Amino acid sequence: MARNAEKAMTALARFRQAQMEEGRVKERRPFLASECNELPKAEKWRRQIISEISKKVAQIQNAGLGEFKIRDLNDEINKLLREKGHWEVRIKELGGPDYGRVGPKMLDHEGKEVPGNRGYKYFGAAKDLPGVRELFEKEPVPPPRKTRAELMKDVDAEYYGYRDEDDGVLVPLEQEYEKQVITEAAEKWKAEREARLAGGGAGEKEEEEEEYIYAVQDEEHSDEEMGEQLEGEEGSQTFIAHVPVPSQKEIEEALVRRKKMELLQKYASEALMAQSEEARTLLGL
Repeated sequence: MARNAEKAMTALARFRQAQMEEGRVKERRPFLASECNELPKAEKWRRQIISEISKKVAQIQNAGLGEFKIRDLNDEINKLLREKGHWEVRIKELGGPDYGRVGPKMLDHEGKEVPGNRGYKYFGAAKDLPGVRELFEKEPVPPPRKTRAELMKDVDAEYYGYRDEDDGVLVPLEQEYEKQVITEAAEKWKAEREARLAGGGAGEKEEEEEEYIYAVQDEEHSDEEMGEQLEGEEGSQTFIAHVPVPSQKEIEEALVRRKKMELLQKYASEALMAQSEEARTLLGL
């Protein structure tokens, strides 16, 4: 195995040494931002990171790269964003500007964070990947509940069914059904009537009684049950009373007796009322 001294004398090693002496070899970015103690170099590494982020953001816009390539690019972009934040903090520590407050936010705004997962962002076609699209879908906002006053505005005659006949559909259907019910009832009545007639003469007598069941016979009422003839401005009408109707004189006498009883109960004593009742009994009143 070649020793270090022999390795240093190889052609490749001498070529790299010559390039470093001439300043052609690019200096590598430190792995940790805390290793850099010079402000110009820290700003240089920050600009380099921003350049890399811009290139990768442009690449991730192509949806034809495939799901795995897009996920890898999105992870690299988020890693570079975190590294950029570290260098901005280091620049501030070295006395430079605070890029976290005054720096451009264009690269940050192109990414979209998932609610509840702050820090990780999705760029370009990564936002349309399976499983990611569902994370950004928002649930529909439920409609606001109506107040009682708003509900009462819709309550009208139609709400209670008073305008069901206005559409011109319900009335013909009801008329058709009414005719059908009447026809069925008439057929049923005729069938029962024929059955009673076939049973004998008792059916005819029952038919006669049913025909005159609502007739008013003058002989069935006495003079006291007959109503008086009342004359109006436009003519005269006769009313038939089926219960005894008191005359005006009888009503006045009943009112007088009622008034007397109220006065006796109010001003007379119990002994006086007992004597009065006894006198009435003796007189036969």
